[in-house]
Amino acid sequence: YPTLFRSAAFAPASTGKAATALSAEMSKAMPFLTAPTNLDGYVGGVGFDPLGFSDNFDPKWLVESEIKHGRVAMLAAAGFMASQFVNFPMYADMHVDDSN
Repeated sequence: YPTLFRSAAFAPASTGKAATALSAEMSKAMPFLTAPTNLDGYVGGVGFDPLGFSDNFDPKWLVESEIKHGRVAMLAAAGFMASQFVNFPMYADMHVDDSN
């Protein structure tokens, strides 16, 4: 019986390399998705584009918008923290003990 299960007819074919759809390269960031081709050469480009935005938009525009939104988020965080300590004179009567 042991030789029955070692038969080549029932063994999976070994290709030596994992086969993907159309032999596309797999993403380093998300190994179960194919790597986006439009993001080659960008700093930090590890193939993270799960929704495929780089297929529909210019990657340069995506980089600029990501930087802009990051800067706005940093200003918002700084403004939230500063609101604990800074009171404008016109709002002196509207002081709140805790901003949470």
